[in-house]
Amino acid sequence: MSDKNIPNHLFKALAEREQKGVLRKLVTEVPEIDFCSNDYLGFSILGLIRKKLESSTLKPETSFGSTGSRLISGNSIYTEDAEKEIALFHHAESALIFNSGYDANLGLFSSIPQKEDLILFDELIHASIYDGIKLGYASHYKFKHNSINSLNELIQRHQNNFKTIYIAVESVYSMDGDLAPLLEIVELIKCLTNVFLIVDEAHAIGVFGKNGRGLCNELGIEKDCFARVYTYGKAMGCHGAGVVGGDALRNYLINFSRSFIYTTALPNHSIDAILSAYQLLIETKQKDSLQTNIDYFNSKTSEIKNLIKSKSAIHSLVVGNNSNADALERQLAQKNIYAKAIKSPTVKEGTERVRFCIHAFNTKQEIDLLIESCQDFKN
Repeated sequence: MSDKNIPNHLFKALAEREQKGVLRKLVTEVPEIDFCSNDYLGFSILGLIRKKLESSTLKPETSFGSTGSRLISGNSIYTEDAEKEIALFHHAESALIFNSGYDANLGLFSSIPQKEDLILFDELIHASIYDGIKLGYASHYKFKHNSINSLNELIQRHQNNFKTIYIAVESVYSMDGDLAPLLEIVELIKCLTNVFLIVDEAHAIGVFGKNGRGLCNELGIEKDCFARVYTYGKAMGCHGAGVVGGDALRNYLINFSRSFIYTTALPNHSIDAILSAYQLLIETKQKDSLQTNIDYFNSKTSEIKNLIKSKSAIHSLVVGNNSNADALERQLAQKNIYAKAIKSPTVKEGTERVRFCIHAFNTKQEIDLLIESCQDFKN
C-alpha cells in the first residue's frame, strides 16, 4: 500500500513517539529468565494446563470454534455448567464468562451505571475499566490512589446528587503491586444503601485467598461486593474472564453488555482450559511456591533504593525517566533476565520503572541474580 492511501497523522503520531523513545513494538525473542510475564503460578509456561487437559475426563462437545455469540449459536450446557462451578468456587450466586478481562470490564462499566449514577474510581485504575466508564453515560470522578479520605470526601459531596454510586478498585494494582484498602472501603460504605463496590481481582486470583480465590476471599468481603472480575490470562495461565455476583447482575449483563452480546463466544476447549486452571489451584502447591519466592525476594531487597515492594507478585524499581528505564531493561537482558521498562505515558512522568513479576517457577539463583543486577544499576 502506498503512503498516499494512509492518513498523514498516522505518520506524525508514530514519528513523535519514535522521537520521544516511547514507540511500542512487538517482540518475539526475549531473554530466558522470566521476571516479566503474568504467569505467576507457571500454569502456562510449565505446561501444567496442557498436561491437565491431556489427562482430563472433561469432554467438550466441540473442539474449536463456538460458531457464534452466546445469544445466537455459541452457548452450550458445558459453558453454563462451567459458570456454575466458577460461581461456587468464588462463593457467588452467578458467574458470566467474557472473552478477556478487557471485555469484562468494558461490558460491565459501560452498561451497569446509568446517566443518573456516579462512578468513583481509583486514579490508578486499569485502562480497561476507564475505557468502560468512558463508553457509558454515568458521571465519574477519580479519587487519590488508595486514599479513604479522598474517596469519603467524594461520597459525602455527591451522595445526594446521584441515584446510585459505584466504587471501582483493583484489589492488586498492576504497576506497584500494592493492595486496595478493601476492608476500609467496605466499612466506609456499609451503611450507605446506594453505594456499591466493584473489585477487579485480575492480579489477585491465584495469589491471595484460600486456593487462590483472591484478596476479597482472604479478607472475607466477597459478599460485600456488588461485582468481582476474575481474569484468566494472568496467574490462571489461560484466557478469558469471569464476572461474579448476583443472579440479577448476570442476567443484566446478558441483556445489556455489548462486549458480551456482540462477540463470538469462547470455544469449549477454552472453557475446558479455564476449568483445568481452577482444578490446578486446588490440586497443586504452586501458590505456596510463589509465596515462598515473594517472601525471599522481599527479604533480600531492603537496601535497594526506590524499589516498590509488595505482598503481591508485582514489584517495581522506579528509575525516574524513560531513558533510565530502557537502560535498566537492557542491562538485565545482558544477564539473560526478561523484565520490561514501563515508561510514560503509561505511568506518570518521574515514576518510570522496570517492573518485576515474581513466579512460582523462579529459582533462588534467578532471584539472586535479579537482585544483584538491581543493586549494580546506577541511575
